[in-house]
Amino acid sequence: MNVKIMPKLILIFLILILIAGCASPVNLTGKTKKFSITAKQWSFEPGTIRVNLGDIVEIRLKSIDVTHSFILSAFGVNEKLEPGKEIKIEFVADKTGEFSFFCNVPCGRGHNNMNGKIIVA
Repeated sequence: MNVKIMPKLILIFLILILIAGCASPVNLTGKTKKFSITAKQWSFEPGTIRVNLGDIVEIRLKSIDVTHSFILSAFGVNEKLEPGKEIKIEFVADKTGEFSFFCNVPCGRGHNNMNGKIIVA
């Protein structure tokens, strides 16, 4: 190989490594945070959850009265909650901010109050 080309190839290789490192996803250095959320007419309890960036979030969901749903669009969650059944969801808190969750199954006059938030700091 030409001696003049080798330093240029090494420089290009180092630049590519640097760019790849900058584009890496959030490291999973956080802890697993476990929560239980109960859906009932017309609220989620608890209504607010706080986690840290990089945490693995595990939530056990259940409805204690009628069919509800749990929508957390920011993390790709869309689950139907049948009365008396528990489901588990899990996701990585890979972005900071306040993210709303809500029920999209009409469940009575207070349905619009069925929302909450997850705060990732």
